[in-house]
Amino acid sequence: MSMPVLFFYLYAGAAIAAAVMVVFARNPVHSALFLILVFVNAAGMFVLMGAEFLAMILIVVYVGAVAVLFLFVIMMLDVDFSRLREGFLEYLPFGLLIGFIFLAELLLLAGGWVITPTVTKTITAPIPTDVSNTEALGLVLYTRYIHYFQISGVILLVAMIGAIVLTLRHKKSVKRQNISEQNARSKETAMAIRKVKPGQGLSDGDSSEWVR
Repeated sequence: MSMPVLFFYLYAGAAIAAAVMVVFARNPVHSALFLILVFVNAAGMFVLMGAEFLAMILIVVYVGAVAVLFLFVIMMLDVDFSRLREGFLEYLPFGLLIGFIFLAELLLLAGGWVITPTVTKTITAPIPTDVSNTEALGLVLYTRYIHYFQISGVILLVAMIGAIVLTLRHKKSVKRQNISEQNARSKETAMAIRKVKPGQGLSDGDSSEWVR
């Protein structure tokens, strides 16, 4: 067995084991840490395939931003672990159904890809062999698949705006900004300098003289 194959099985096995622990870990913090381990092993498999740019993006974006954000949010929130377990058992049948559907789709895709000899194996545009994988990825995304790339960006933008709107609408205590008032501010309305006597402070109803 060659070294690349050995490392592939090592990274793949570690990624699968960590993915299982993401689901079955009792502590959400441990689940987030196992998710980071999944991303790191996936980045290792990208390096083995010669896609070092994708591996770097996976580490920087998902491990350095998304997973760490999940970890900090979980640690800062007061999570009720008993309620989480009750919800897990309540939605377990539905989750198993969705997982079975995904598994069936993957098996059908893999079976059609390997067994059927007439299936089209080319899934990307032809890429010259004298360019790096980063340049090849850019050529594919911004030429043949530019419309799908732009549509996916619009969908993510709409989802982000919708999440912000729904969050602000259900919270009455959130302070709203008046853009017109902010743009019309002047020096007199935006700041004030007050004379503070030694040993004394300022209160909300202080009527000290304003100095322009």
